[in-house]
Amino acid sequence: MTGVEQILKDKGIILNREGMPRHIAIIMDGNGRWATGRGMPRALGHTQGYLTVRTISHAACELGLDALTLYAFSTENWRRPKEEVDALMALIEKAMRDEVPSYHRDNIRLMVSGCLQELPQSLQNTIAEVTRETSKNTGLVVNLAINYGGRREILEAAREAAKHACAGEIEPAEITEEYFSGLLYTRGLPDPDLLIRTAGELRVSNFLLWQIAYSELWVTETLWPDFEPADLIDAIMDYQKRTRKFGKVVQAK
Repeated sequence: MTGVEQILKDKGIILNREGMPRHIAIIMDGNGRWATGRGMPRALGHTQGYLTVRTISHAACELGLDALTLYAFSTENWRRPKEEVDALMALIEKAMRDEVPSYHRDNIRLMVSGCLQELPQSLQNTIAEVTRETSKNTGLVVNLAINYGGRREILEAAREAAKHACAGEIEPAEITEEYFSGLLYTRGLPDPDLLIRTAGELRVSNFLLWQIAYSELWVTETLWPDFEPADLIDAIMDYQKRTRKFGKVVQAK
């Protein structure tokens, strides 16, 4: 019996497999607060947060999700102390390399979204290597948002669309939502069905601004290092109780 199956059995619940979200996005908040609340350096909070990433990624795989997008580092996070940023970059690089065997075991493909050319060169090299190594895996896509900003993503896509139009490759009227989505960092992924935020903050923090237009939101007070597969299941259970209207009027059953 897998970990997820045991949790479902212990809770006495049955998930509606037909109503599962295909893509879940998570704003992983609370690493620093988790550490400082225990009298530890903030960097140790990020290390514990990485262990949670590992656990939740494999739980998402067991649940049969198509994609899991994790907000690892925003374009605004460069404002943090250099020591913390350097430690986080090193942790992300090490974690990527360490997880390759488990990604192959669970058929997980790694994807990275963001402005990658501004990252340390060694991290850029690791991203290129690990995404290439896992590119033939056909299961869950774990999409790490690194040096990611939603407004910047949209702006870059708009500039790319304008460049194509100016070059005569496409008429402005042909720039549809589908075409525009294909210019975003997340091209190829379905839009998130569910957006989870940990640590109780009620904002989206410049995350997937285009993609979450109709995502369901679920916020928990739990800090990210304390977030467990049982919490992920709770979020999915709540999601399955909702009626997604997409602007339509839905008749009561």
